Amino acid sequence: MSWRDKLRARRESAPVKLLYAAYARAVRLLYRVERRTAPLEEKLVLFEAFQGRQYTCSPKALYEQMLREERFADYRFLWAFTEEAERRNPMPDARTGVVRYNSRAHKRACARAGTIITNSMPLGFFQPRRGQRLVETWHGTPLKRLGCDIEVDSNAVNTAGEIHARYRDRVQKISVLLSPSDFYTEKLTSAFDLRGAGREVRIVQEGYPRNDFLARCTPEEAADIRARLGVPAGKKVILYAPTFRDDEKLEKAYSYGFTLQMDFDHLLETLGEDYVILFRPHYFVASQFDFARYAGRVINAAGVDDVNWLYVISDLLITDYSSVFFDYAILRRPILLYMYDLERYQGQLRDFYIDLAALPFPIVRTQEALEQAILDQFSGGFSYGEAYRRFNETYTPRDDGGAARRVLEALFPIEGNETDTK
Repeated sequence: MSWRDKLRARRESAPVKLLYAAYARAVRLLYRVERRTAPLEEKLVLFEAFQGRQYTCSPKALYEQMLREERFADYRFLWAFTEEAERRNPMPDARTGVVRYNSRAHKRACARAGTIITNSMPLGFFQPRRGQRLVETWHGTPLKRLGCDIEVDSNAVNTAGEIHARYRDRVQKISVLLSPSDFYTEKLTSAFDLRGAGREVRIVQEGYPRNDFLARCTPEEAADIRARLGVPAGKKVILYAPTFRDDEKLEKAYSYGFTLQMDFDHLLETLGEDYVILFRPHYFVASQFDFARYAGRVINAAGVDDVNWLYVISDLLITDYSSVFFDYAILRRPILLYMYDLERYQGQLRDFYIDLAALPFPIVRTQEALEQAILDQFSGGFSYGEAYRRFNETYTPRDDGGAARRVLEALFPIEGNETDTK
């Protein structure tokens, strides 16, 4: 029996299932009490990103846009954070409070907030009440298949059937889904099985609020971020942001893993002293990487909440199957796809929504090819050509710096100026 089968057997054992069922019943009961006793507050907005781990993504962009608009002056705001995320992120406005993610205060906030804005799955206990809406921003245009579109059963934590059931359950709670493109609307409709959901989910296709920053960031702002993150001036900056692997599990954690397939020593020797690397593993991955040995040439970017900061200070992106390259493309900078395990990933894990041959970015399979491709891109091998332009027209057509404003006009219409939506 494989470790994955042992994990599932242990999780599905009678004592574990009974304990979890009892806990889930207690949580649902507590939440029902909160729903019945707490008044619904139309002008209270609750935000959350990546299960409370970060202050980032489209929830952050929408929140900060609301702070800028006078018409929201009488609104109140709450952010749900883990303890660590709360320490990192003091809130910038006196109208904003913080609740501990998945605490009783969080459940109370979920029960009374008129609008909840999240970029990931709502908690299992949550059930929307009359007059309340949950706005699902999600967190990236998908290359790899999601949710109900996953066909293979190779996940380290959940079976394909469990993933399908979770997506179908969660969509019953979503009121609004944000979208940046026709492609995104089509794929998220399929991944969440919206047509079979038995309820209407409103799709607001006005661009991705989190990408406003990429369209508007000035060179001065980028230089300030670079200094704050300790990136040496004058160096060429490479961002390496791989995604997790569904069939790998972290030891001592009920989460996914990632086995590093990058030889940083050889890469840095090949590139020379003029380069530094920002290494950002997926947020599921608790990195055990020894950054100290690289003396600032490989910089730990895992703790930077807002990945946009890393985008705007980097000169080139290396990723694999992550959605990050769709957003990074807005900057019109070089992108390399390091897909060393392509056959396994495509055939045994996820498969893709897009024919890889149609992407305008070089795909490399070995460390040697990667190193050569980096040198080629920096020595004049990159240009923003027609294929790259068509890519942006397809996947980021409305990421022009005004998405957050348009989304808020759709969610909170200004009388006589309602926004058309998809």
